[in-house]
Amino acid sequence: MAIISSKDTIGLIHAPLGRDAQIAASLLREVGVTPTVAPDLASFVASLSDDVVFAIITEETLRSSDLRAMSAWIEAQPSWSDLPFIIMTNRGGGAERNPGASRLSEILGNVSLIERPFHVTTFVSVARSALRGRRRQYEARLRIEALDEGERRLQTAMEAGRLGAWELDLATKELFTSPTCRRIFGRGSDDNFTYLDLLDSIHPDDIARVQEAIDVTVATGADYSTEYRTIWQDGSIHWAEIHAQLYRDRSGTAIKLVGVSADVTARMKAEEHQRQLNEILEERVAERTLELEEAHAAVMAEVSQRERAEEQLRHAQKMEAIGQLTGGVAHDFNNLLMAVLGNLELLRKHVGDDAKAARLIEGAQQGAQRGASLTQRLLAFARRQDLKIGPVDLGALVLGMEDLLRRSVGSAIRIQSSLPDRLPLVSADSNQVELALLNLAVNARDAMPDGGAISIGLKEMQQLSKTDTLAAGHYVVLSVVDQGHGMNEDTLQKAIEPFFSTKELGKGTGLGLSMIHGLALQLKGDLRLTSAIGKGTTAELWIPVSTTAISLEALDPTPASEERALSPKKILLVDDDVLIAMSSADMLSDLGHEVTEAHSGREALEYLGNGNGFDLMITDYSMPGMTGAELAKAVREITPNLPILIASGYAELPPDADLDVARLGKPYTQTQLATEISKLIATDQP
Repeated sequence: MAIISSKDTIGLIHAPLGRDAQIAASLLREVGVTPTVAPDLASFVASLSDDVVFAIITEETLRSSDLRAMSAWIEAQPSWSDLPFIIMTNRGGGAERNPGASRLSEILGNVSLIERPFHVTTFVSVARSALRGRRRQYEARLRIEALDEGERRLQTAMEAGRLGAWELDLATKELFTSPTCRRIFGRGSDDNFTYLDLLDSIHPDDIARVQEAIDVTVATGADYSTEYRTIWQDGSIHWAEIHAQLYRDRSGTAIKLVGVSADVTARMKAEEHQRQLNEILEERVAERTLELEEAHAAVMAEVSQRERAEEQLRHAQKMEAIGQLTGGVAHDFNNLLMAVLGNLELLRKHVGDDAKAARLIEGAQQGAQRGASLTQRLLAFARRQDLKIGPVDLGALVLGMEDLLRRSVGSAIRIQSSLPDRLPLVSADSNQVELALLNLAVNARDAMPDGGAISIGLKEMQQLSKTDTLAAGHYVVLSVVDQGHGMNEDTLQKAIEPFFSTKELGKGTGLGLSMIHGLALQLKGDLRLTSAIGKGTTAELWIPVSTTAISLEALDPTPASEERALSPKKILLVDDDVLIAMSSADMLSDLGHEVTEAHSGREALEYLGNGNGFDLMITDYSMPGMTGAELAKAVREITPNLPILIASGYAELPPDADLDVARLGKPYTQTQLATEISKLIATDQP
């Protein structure tokens, strides 16, 4: 990995007597180092910097000079830096032959001696050795900076998730806590909070269980995970959730616990309330059951059915709550990725022929796009992803994916397909269905580590009556069947929950089946799983038959952006997030448009009221004070014919946002932005 280029390799020289400076400068140029000659010691010290790869100086210059300024600069170097000094001396050797060398080493630190007269090869060798050492220091600087950046990102993520960090020294019982952690225990951000304070804050009924969990972790190395009640200084009772890992030294001795804490009071109160409701419900069911048993036994079946319905309702409520939380988090991350991807896309246009910069940007883009893919899975589970639904031929889709599926599952797995010749088209998003099929095939492969066969089938089915998960009607069922180890009933019930996975750590996100389940519900279909230990798993994706024919427009491969060249427009950009507004404005300006930024609906209306003559308004939907939908309605009162484009991370705007406006899903690329603008302007103009 190159750290410095030849134009940046600066060698600083101070050799005022004879031709030493001229010779050294000439030799440095031969090895690709740019020489900088300092005429006196003061300018030599003033020229010292982190950009200097090594310094060359004569011994006689140092022998009678005041070296305090130079020593101060050396002492002030950052931790990664140890600037190499090459000293030209009339006497080589160590401290016995050249006592002055020992003194210089104490002052300058990283010292190499060259005895005059020196051979060119010797000088070049010493210079290259010093250059290699300095390059390693620059590499260390980059690693330190990367670690610092990683710590900042981790701190931001923890603050966003309201997680408190802590660390406990097991030998000294010294406790280190973050401000968020102290607030979780009812303390101020700057309050002192010791391990004894922590123990005193734990509810007396929970202290033994907490200590037992710590002892188990120290003894076995298992992760520390527990929930307990805390008593704040005002006497109020709260709940804290704690997770931690054990760290050992090289000898295997447990030395510290490092973990995070979260305030789960609201969740525990909600669960307690739900438990109370369940207890009341169970009491009523028990009373009713007793009455029914006394009256008539073919009624017991009705009670059993009611209990199953209640359990399904509780599970549905739980999944809905998780979905709402997941969708909200994914929406916020979409906004963050919007700024990252937009800036990277523009930055890539300005790197020119810098291959390293292009490679770094490409890596950052791939990471951000993986993040965007993850948020799409989360939005799919929450049924908020942006789908492009149209008529899809599932038979052609499966046939077109056969090569990809075979490469994905490997040579140890056989793929068998059963595809009828004639099947009706379904109403779906072909890209999302392809992703779902690929996920199901990979899951099937992972369930058969010793190899086996995956059967992929399509069949037309008719749902005669409405069920809890499916409306009556015609469907095409895509099935994926494996011969793997299967799942028990408990695992099967949890399979579609987000982040639940039976795979080893690092081999699965736990989002595959939850994404497919969310996709199925969003398509008004269903995902059905059947499995048994040792008998494999069958996954069925039910997709409704399409009632829409394929239009000629859908078959036209010409992008809208190529049909008509778009002249520069005057655009009003509205987004309360300054980072996203800046990124979007840069993309629009790069396309040649004149952009005016507004950071609230009120500010946007002021610009429009001043008669600026905008050609188009692009606005975010989720803004405090005035949403994008409310702004669009207000704009319609001022300039009824102004084209409006609303950007949102959600698949659908709320019902109250019933507006005749164009919509762009986040995160979007510059190309997608240009295409939507072109469509909107083309539609608005004759």
